[in-house]
Amino acid sequence: MKPWGGRFRERTDARAERFTASLAFDRRLWPYDITGSLAWARALARVGVLSDAECQAITGGLEAVRQELLDGTFAFHAELEDIHMNIEQRLIERVGPVGGKLHTGRSRNDQVALDERMYLKDSVERVEEALRATQEALVARAAETLDVPMPGYTHLQRAQPILLAHHLLAYVFMLERDRARFRDCGARADVLPLGAGALAGTAFPIDRAALARDLGFAAAAPNSLDAVSDRVYVIEFLAAAAISGMHLSRLAADQTLWATAEFGFVEFADAFATGSSIMPQKKNPDVAELVRGKSGRLYGNLLAVLTTMKGLPLAYNSDMQEDKEPLFDSVDQLEAILGVLPPMLASLSFRTERMRQAAGEHFATATDLADYLVRRGLPFRQAHEVVGRVVRYALEGGKPLEALGIDEFRRFSDLFEADVKAAISVDASLRARGVAGGTAPEAVREALALARRLVRS
Repeated sequence: MKPWGGRFRERTDARAERFTASLAFDRRLWPYDITGSLAWARALARVGVLSDAECQAITGGLEAVRQELLDGTFAFHAELEDIHMNIEQRLIERVGPVGGKLHTGRSRNDQVALDERMYLKDSVERVEEALRATQEALVARAAETLDVPMPGYTHLQRAQPILLAHHLLAYVFMLERDRARFRDCGARADVLPLGAGALAGTAFPIDRAALARDLGFAAAAPNSLDAVSDRVYVIEFLAAAAISGMHLSRLAADQTLWATAEFGFVEFADAFATGSSIMPQKKNPDVAELVRGKSGRLYGNLLAVLTTMKGLPLAYNSDMQEDKEPLFDSVDQLEAILGVLPPMLASLSFRTERMRQAAGEHFATATDLADYLVRRGLPFRQAHEVVGRVVRYALEGGKPLEALGIDEFRRFSDLFEADVKAAISVDASLRARGVAGGTAPEAVREALALARRLVRS
């Protein structure tokens, strides 16, 4: 018989039972359900709803159920709908009718909100640590490549020379903001919903502040309706996961692009690549491609829960059961991505000579040529036009900028002097950008030191 079956004459249709059951996915919440139930039993005992002996019997029974779940001997029953009722029923089987007192003053509405918040807080800690490990891998590779120039790109066209370390550190700072978003999400989830009951609050004089301390929450939710009906803590996590997934996808996209023959900047280790079933020569960056592809799942999970929640009246509705699978999936996918990225990044082989050569090709220092004229008093817009004509002349003659003679430069402006070639080398271009956050070697060393401090914090 259902725990709520007293109101009903007919059994639940088997099809409806299968449709409404959540045990298949919410069983992973069992550690939090046990912990929350133990704390609730202690809270009931503090206000005299349970005697000391009853509390001891219930807590002992819950510990025994926990052990069954740890050992894998726990028998799940789909007809009991969810993990909460499965645990409660097993408790009653072990300790007798006194186990039925545990749910006094508590609803599955505040119970599941508690379990989810506890699960989310733990997930935030794991994800943040995994992000840190990815940052550490990027910092290590940046430290190795402080003297390696490469082309920087806009519109996927070569733009200006940068250092490879500068490029890698860009992702370190992106992931640092991702870590902050997860920490913020965890802080806002750190509010106890237990004691809110179904929607109106419990009718027993539970000390919710003490209960919050017992369960490691910063505070108790100040409004019972809000406590059981809001899922923004889930949505915030999913949003942070989607944003982080976007950053990780872009990192993977860079690596897959650089591994093409057309770029030739990087080679994936055999351990993080696959072959083709038909083309013997192929080495495919499948791991990086899947990192890129999984961002779509992270986006979809966010949109799914936002859509589920957007029209729900207060307080609880069964629609909200649909928040769990997207949450669990985003946690799983993000942890999988962050588990494989650090070793993959550590194993990459950068083709530094190819990068160095490419850094100066395709008129990459044309902006430096315009800056040269600006330093000699020409307004930038005029300098831009002059250099544009120089580039066109060089293109028509099939020459790179550095191959032009001083007489050729002076056809376009008398401001060009013999030192112009030194001003448009790759090294000079890099050194010129010494502003904080720039790509000059000294600026990148400072950024690397900052990145190390952030990753350690």
